[in-house]
Amino acid sequence: MTSAIRHRGPDDFGFFSRDQYGVYLGHRRLSIVDLSGGHQPMPNEDGSRHIVFNGEIFNHSAMRPELERAGHVYKTHCDTETLLHSYEEYGPASLRHFRGMFAYVIWDEPKRTLFAARDRLGIKPFYYYWDGKLFAFASEIKALLEHPAISTEPEDSLLPEYLAFGYSSGDRTMFRGIRKLMPGHHLTLRHLGDRLDLKIERYWDVPEPAAPIKKSDAEWIHDVRQGLEETVKLRLMADVPLGTFLSGGLDSSAITALVGRMTKQPVKTFSVGYQEAQYSELGYASQVAKTLGTEHHEIVIGRDEFLSTLPRLIWHEDEPITWPSSVSLFFVSHLAAQHVKVVLTGEGSDELFGGYERYRWNLHNARASAAYAAVLPSGLRRSVKDWISATNLLRASARRKISHTFIGRDNSVESLFLDNFYGAFALEEQQELLSSSPDQIYGNYLKYWNARPQADLLSRMLYSDQKTYLVELLMKQDQMSMATSIESRVPFLDHQFLALAMTLPDNMKIRGSEQKYVLKKAVEDLLPHDIIYRAKMGFPTPLRQWFREPASDFLLKSLLDPNSFLSSRLDMKMVRELLDRHRGGLEDATDRLWRLLNLELWGQIFFGSKKDSLLESSAHLTLR
Repeated sequence: MTSAIRHRGPDDFGFFSRDQYGVYLGHRRLSIVDLSGGHQPMPNEDGSRHIVFNGEIFNHSAMRPELERAGHVYKTHCDTETLLHSYEEYGPASLRHFRGMFAYVIWDEPKRTLFAARDRLGIKPFYYYWDGKLFAFASEIKALLEHPAISTEPEDSLLPEYLAFGYSSGDRTMFRGIRKLMPGHHLTLRHLGDRLDLKIERYWDVPEPAAPIKKSDAEWIHDVRQGLEETVKLRLMADVPLGTFLSGGLDSSAITALVGRMTKQPVKTFSVGYQEAQYSELGYASQVAKTLGTEHHEIVIGRDEFLSTLPRLIWHEDEPITWPSSVSLFFVSHLAAQHVKVVLTGEGSDELFGGYERYRWNLHNARASAAYAAVLPSGLRRSVKDWISATNLLRASARRKISHTFIGRDNSVESLFLDNFYGAFALEEQQELLSSSPDQIYGNYLKYWNARPQADLLSRMLYSDQKTYLVELLMKQDQMSMATSIESRVPFLDHQFLALAMTLPDNMKIRGSEQKYVLKKAVEDLLPHDIIYRAKMGFPTPLRQWFREPASDFLLKSLLDPNSFLSSRLDMKMVRELLDRHRGGLEDATDRLWRLLNLELWGQIFFGSKKDSLLESSAHLTLR
């Protein structure tokens, strides 16, 4: 099991067992802090408790004196030991003290208890299998699949949500019987003689917006700048070389600028782009790097490298890849791993400060939809919508644009927001393709959307995304960086900084057409104006162009194989028609074909007979 995730920890390994209790712990270490003293599994002073831990506790040094005064004796300078002693001192309440990213397990022999926890926002992964008798856990699903007592099948009931969103936002995975410990939760497994008792509890949630705080713009801007400086400084803790991912956008550029002010040597920065210049942000990244005086490194990837590497990266992510940017992230991580062992990234800013355009557009659509409904009765609105979708009096491009507005949608969150901005396969298409029900598609997301009905619309969008969309982004960030044996850190997602962001009034996040308003103002002295205020690209990929080129046919044709993974699960007549319309230029089905392709490759790799050939074909990388 540990060998399957050697890439996560190539520096050291260790094992611990207690046969009488059936307890076995294994660990692979990526050495970041106290390189010589952090061997795991790590015992406490008398060997009665052992821990395996993945992540970093950034405030561990500040916590240490109090634990030493309480009588705990340290043997190392590792944050791992602070986790263990904190558990001894405070029990599960110790989780309130940590600032960082973590997934860990402690075997508490005196209590015959296994205690596990995952960080508040899900920066570090935790997967487990539990059938009432066997409990097994790992940082990646592939390690669980190595256990001889674990056999699994595809979790077909999650296909509707996958086809819409690209992932499952609940605790189930695409492997039946294998689950995620959700962010902000801890788990206790008690050995009760002849049986085991499992209990999972939530210990943290995103703070609810409180009553408005009266502050001036200048005060809010000062608070955000001060908070950002603190969270970046915390994340410079390392005994190994450190750098940043630099896209040339606001978030990564701000992080890089602050790191540069806090370190003596030039920051090592890493960027990735495509051969197709219109999809590449390398020019912006280079501009920022030159302005800040960083030691800059770039990598350019093309269609053949992208497509041939895809199977191996699906294996690394364990589940179908949601976003094409996972591939780019892997390549830039591979580049960074030649120079550093830790990188800071700008992930999470959009979900704190309202950075995605869908937030602004949904606010507009929701207001307009309410006014529209007050003027036209529902039957007439439906007739207008049907006419627009069928008429030849409007160009296809015009019909497509109108279909994304309140005129082409009903005013439900499913239609106006989810199908409009997230879904690849919408409800109507899924009902033909897979006989999906609305609850199968939207249920997990709506659980969070409906959890805070009194919150304003922007707060509900941000909270729901923080609990679903962001968790998947963080999984991608972790798996793709750890695939190359480097650790990525996300300063924006310090839970105290997030709590500050949740107190901001909406107009400090989105003001008119300006999104992330307060953050832009907070870093104006750090970066060129045209970098801060340029249009957001969102790391686009030339996938639409590539999928129309003959060189991609070998992958797309795999969807139509009569023995394919999809063939026993979907209406293949519809799949063929979709592919034909796309190839003929009648429809842009890029997003839907990407979903189907990843699902097919995933099924072949984990449940079919083509795993070895697929992985071997993508084993070698061409970097330039």
